[in-house]
Amino acid sequence: MITGTEWIVIIILILALLIFGPSKIPELAKAIGRARREYEKAARGEEEREEREEEKIRALAKELGIPTEGKTTEEILSEIKKRAKSAS
Repeated sequence: MITGTEWIVIIILILALLIFGPSKIPELAKAIGRARREYEKAARGEEEREEREEEKIRALAKELGIPTEGKTTEEILSEIKKRAKSAS
């Protein structure tokens, strides 16, 4: 039995065929696939950049003698800022 959600998908597919024609559907699918890959690649790059920044913050804290175990990055940054102000 076809449910409500399946009917919506079927209607969208029929409308896509009517609007774009059968020859354009593969091109649209390829374009959607490329866009999705680019989005996922950008998302992974952002995660990697954040991890590298966190590693740099923890390395700086160790150089300053600030313990990092059990602390969030924000807490570590706060302590680094306090040290920098007191050193000035």
